Amino acid sequence: MTAPRQIRRRPAARRGFTIIELLIVIGIILAIGGLVLVNVTGASDKADLKLARVQIQAFNQALEQFKVDMKRYPSEEEGLAVLWNKEMVEDEEELAKWQGPYLKAPSVKDTWGNEWLYRNPSEIEGVAYDIVSLGPDKEEGTDDDITSNDGMVGEDGETLDEFSDFTSTGG
Repeated sequence: MTAPRQIRRRPAARRGFTIIELLIVIGIILAIGGLVLVNVTGASDKADLKLARVQIQAFNQALEQFKVDMKRYPSEEEGLAVLWNKEMVEDEEELAKWQGPYLKAPSVKDTWGNEWLYRNPSEIEGVAYDIVSLGPDKEEGTDDDITSNDGMVGEDGETLDEFSDFTSTGG
């Protein structure tokens, strides 16, 4: 008779991760996600600023074309809406001169949902008009405002000498 065989059991194979390993992996994923989010948010803010500046350039070009046709810039009462809406022209005798629309699509609000501010005459001496976006904080007169005069005016509000030959004049 033979002795009964003893069955040897092998130690069980490792089948998973420990809780510490899982926490480390989750921590790494959250850190990477945070870095990506910070970079994407910053890029989005920069894109919004660039878009607002491009919209102001489009307004400037449309206003210059309006001036060529009408021999004046829009009044503050007419506002920027006169660039796409003929009915906004105040003087009925001038309706025949209007050759618009001067913008392909109405642009009533900036990228942050604020209405554009248009001033004629400008608050800056030697400049015909102001176009202002209130920026992300939606408050006028703060550092994040974007205007058609950015780069032409110093911190003291005075027109910079190197831009004096390029300022829009007239009314």
